[in-house]
Amino acid sequence: MKYSPLGRTGMLVSPLCLGNMMFGSWGNSDHDECVRIVHRALDEGINFVDTADVYSAGESEVITGKALAGGRRDKVILATKCHFPIEGGPFAVDREPNTWGNSRRHIVKSCDDSLRRLNTDYIDLYQLHRPDPNVPIEESLSALNDLVHQGKIRAFGTSTFPAEHLMEAAWVASDHRYIPFSTEQPPYSIFVRWIERDLLPTCQKLNMGTLVWSPLNGGWLSGVYRANAAQRNEGRAQRAPARFDVSDPANLRKMNLVEELVLIADEVGVTLAQLSLAWVLHHPGVTSAIIGPRIMEHLTTVLGADEVVLSSAVLDRIDALVAPGTTVAPDEARWETPALRAENRR
Repeated sequence: MKYSPLGRTGMLVSPLCLGNMMFGSWGNSDHDECVRIVHRALDEGINFVDTADVYSAGESEVITGKALAGGRRDKVILATKCHFPIEGGPFAVDREPNTWGNSRRHIVKSCDDSLRRLNTDYIDLYQLHRPDPNVPIEESLSALNDLVHQGKIRAFGTSTFPAEHLMEAAWVASDHRYIPFSTEQPPYSIFVRWIERDLLPTCQKLNMGTLVWSPLNGGWLSGVYRANAAQRNEGRAQRAPARFDVSDPANLRKMNLVEELVLIADEVGVTLAQLSLAWVLHHPGVTSAIIGPRIMEHLTTVLGADEVVLSSAVLDRIDALVAPGTTVAPDEARWETPALRAENRR
């Protein structure tokens, strides 16, 4: 497997990153099976593992710690995140003050809690899971710099930050002589291409590594949601049925595009999932693509995607289906500034 520099961190990572969001109550509660998935990924050459404190309220981190015990920890670039409240998760409405966000208080406490759950002395990449408009970026950067100097983390990055926030952070880091953000983790897939307009070029200019999430668009590009396939009642289809409701015009367009993409994948001699991952990795601004298996089969079916070579003709055909810089449906994962809310405009 070919390993690439992770931005300016000096660390080398595999093109596929194992995302552990589905480990625990959010997906697979069988800890032993999740551990086997991690071990299989490591045996296949994947050395990059990503999780977050909010995934299954910390359970994912606990499972990840179990999987990396016994001498495997030092062979892995381990990434985790903080920002969301542990209780209630990303969609918690009544959030207890000071138990979420990007303040120094929350960052430092969350890091210590993650170190304990992961059963490790250090985190290779510590990421802010979302922007926090209530906290000056100077405070967040100061806290993260202190964690580096204390040896608790080796590098730090962001997740789903807009390009303008990354530029502001770069200026603040330069002005205060702070260590800057080293990575960004945005959503990116054939169906979600908005980051090609500004975010990926910004990361390239700032020498930031990018580990993209949802390269299979939440399951649409996995190859299991087909026009003539039986309706599925497990996994993502059970947790978020509206995402796959073809009475929605956007979802119907996705369904039709899947059939077109399957034809291309068949001609290349790969699965739709492998085609989709290979396409994401083809962009020179992408360092690694996060795969998030819930069961072993989800992992084994995408292995080898990083070795698929796509010709210019194939890339042109995909561009004809979904234009560069566009999205097939409104991107629910994109961070929207609270400045658009009525209370901030009136």
